Amino acid sequence: MTKTTLLYEGKAKKIWETSNPDLLISEFKDSLTAFNGEKKSSEEGKGELNNKISTELFNYLEDKGIATHFVEMLDDNNMLHKRAEVIYIEVIVRNIATGSLSRTLGIADKTVLPFTLVEFDYKDDDLGDPKLNDQHCLILELVKDQSELEYLRYMARKINNILSDFYAELDIKVVDFKLEFGYDKHGNIILIDELSPDNFRLWDMKTNEKLDKDRFREGLGGLTEAYRLVLDRIQNR
Repeated sequence: MTKTTLLYEGKAKKIWETSNPDLLISEFKDSLTAFNGEKKSSEEGKGELNNKISTELFNYLEDKGIATHFVEMLDDNNMLHKRAEVIYIEVIVRNIATGSLSRTLGIADKTVLPFTLVEFDYKDDDLGDPKLNDQHCLILELVKDQSELEYLRYMARKINNILSDFYAELDIKVVDFKLEFGYDKHGNIILIDELSPDNFRLWDMKTNEKLDKDRFREGLGGLTEAYRLVLDRIQNR
């Protein structure tokens, strides 16, 4: 499968059309952004690591019965996947308070939440990805009806349970993460985008060392080394 026309370029990936109208190619980039694009950089090898980690997790979720857009990894930086109509809701899943949750609600950093929190953000860079409630989602017609919002929450919690258990076996905590969904050609909601340390907060279970993009956000360094550690633990499980 070869690339034809560049369909979209985002912060972390280029999306290419192919000769098959039902299939697209995501090209994972080495670029890094944080704080709504205000902080930018690049690290060689980051895109390859995100592609390989995402491939491992998409395959694992598919084996667990989760429908995704994933088809196959083509090479180090390119993934073949189904075309989907994007749902412009970022589904945020939180198990431990940190980052914006701690800042906005005053919950102490590293507090384990009494239950898994699922939030919706509007996927719109120009607006700064604001928080959404159900009524916002319906007014903006981001989904067809209330039942689809409940399905997004259900799937987010199901994926969280699967991946939290998966990572726990690797001595890694799943702190929080962002998911994206879309409609496949049959109108079914499927998991899309990527499943990498760019959109997951992952902490070492024994040391609380950060193994995710917070290493870039907070100027800690060692980002690709941390991503490599995550991939190595996955592949050696």
